[in-house]
Amino acid sequence: MDGEPRLRSTRTDIVDVQRPATHRLPLALASPHSGSDYPADLLAASRLDPRALRQSEDSYVDELFATASCLGAPLLSARFARAYVDVNREAYELEQAMFDDTLPDFVNAGSPRVRMGRGTIARSVASAEEIYAKKLSFAEVNRRIECLYRPYHAALHQLVGETEDAFGGYLLVDCHPMPSAAAGSTAARTARISFSEIATAHLAINRSSRPQAVFLSTTALLSRSTHPMPAGPLRALMGAPARTGTHCKSKSIGRSMDEQSYRRKPRFARLVKDMSDLVERLGQVATDCLPKSA
Repeated sequence: MDGEPRLRSTRTDIVDVQRPATHRLPLALASPHSGSDYPADLLAASRLDPRALRQSEDSYVDELFATASCLGAPLLSARFARAYVDVNREAYELEQAMFDDTLPDFVNAGSPRVRMGRGTIARSVASAEEIYAKKLSFAEVNRRIECLYRPYHAALHQLVGETEDAFGGYLLVDCHPMPSAAAGSTAARTARISFSEIATAHLAINRSSRPQAVFLSTTALLSRSTHPMPAGPLRALMGAPARTGTHCKSKSIGRSMDEQSYRRKPRFARLVKDMSDLVERLGQVATDCLPKSA
């Protein structure tokens, strides 16, 4: 319109960061599981073919929310595959049975996610098929954590910090889809948004915010789910009112790709528009929640 570029994009081997030309909304968005880069060492170590490995991938979620940067909010996306390292876990949620050496004492080997086979380094994909043909070494896994997990979180904390400095508070939206099997027949037919067990949105505005009212008033697309969300590490970090004064709510969208062909669904463009509308509404809600002096 006025000749000003809409966004500034930073792309590395690890993450994509799309920053708006003007940061207008007190939001930061993250897509931790949409990465589609499958390193050669993973493919060599896996007993599954590349298509089977993609079962845990949140395909195209970064594209669904790509308009956020045009609306005035930054978007962080991981480029590496979730099957390689899951950044929505503690740094060291690891399963001892997957390793040929003894894990250090600081490793959390007993979390619910580890017991399900979905630790920082997953044992299995969504269909419960085992990923690895043989046991791993801790040195190799530690390299993944140092080279991928930690840079991703450094980028996330930078975006959140920039947003808080600019607005005096922030809403962090962690973007995930809901598989059809978990969503039920209705969500399997249509891409919908619901409070769900596998997606999070973190509200860190101020101590007096009312996240329940905030989320229920954002858009008619929001609905309740019968699936309670387990408290993941990111949610625990940024949604602990008693300890940090911050709040957390959950939401998910139905998967935007065909889960057999991994192609975008016909309604993909409409869902992009819906997500754009949602980002604008969330931005307005977050703005209204901020202290007036901010």
